[in-house]
Amino acid sequence: MSVIQNAAKHRLATGGLALGMGVRQGRTVDTATIAKTCGYDWLFIDMEHSSMDVDTAAQLSMASLAVGITPIVRVPGKEHYHATRLLDCGTQGIVVPHVDSIEEAKRAVRFCRYPPVGHRSIGGGQPQLSFAVMPVGEAMRAVNEQVLLVLMLETPGAIALADEIAALEGVDVLLIGTNDLCAEMGIPAQFTDPRVEAAYKAVIEACRKHGKFPGMGGVYEPGIMEKYIQMGMRFILSGSDLSFLMAGAKERSAFLRGIQR
Repeated sequence: MSVIQNAAKHRLATGGLALGMGVRQGRTVDTATIAKTCGYDWLFIDMEHSSMDVDTAAQLSMASLAVGITPIVRVPGKEHYHATRLLDCGTQGIVVPHVDSIEEAKRAVRFCRYPPVGHRSIGGGQPQLSFAVMPVGEAMRAVNEQVLLVLMLETPGAIALADEIAALEGVDVLLIGTNDLCAEMGIPAQFTDPRVEAAYKAVIEACRKHGKFPGMGGVYEPGIMEKYIQMGMRFILSGSDLSFLMAGAKERSAFLRGIQR
């Protein structure tokens, strides 16, 4: 069978950290190879907070499959076609932002999984199967196994539902959108506030209870990242192409400006 393994899902299943690099500025397919060479397991192809269109996200996804890094797209909304068009074009994971209810979580499963778990429509040959021809039932099972469905919890109300959401079949990761969570709590960027730590604990415990994986985004200060990883976070958005570019460029310009002539 020509099934392309989901590298991030395999990393999680074997007890490791799945490290992701955000893609907001990058538009060329070599981005996938760059991220792979830099040690990342997945690309966070961000269609929510960028001008990226479906075709560009699909091209990045195909390039990712070729080099063994998992293409995961944060879709811009909750309509079924936001996810299914990308899944049909090679994406191995979908991040659904702003999941605030059990019904929204169930809808995401219905859209992203083939029967019997969900109700995703069958669209023919698939990149995730190397376009190999195989019995439809076999193909559906194989693709379902490799899809990584990530639901973002970004409000106190969503955190309160973490246990119920983690219990749903077809959900793989509960990802805390820490910036939005802090903003909703009225404590923007206060990532070490006890209420944020309590939210992390609640999501980690819910995931452990139901065999799912807790994830974090928005936290990039090394000491704080280490703290939450040691608590149990496993699916880690490590930073974005924009932040890495800014950091490297600032460091270089500061060095050059500081040279004494």
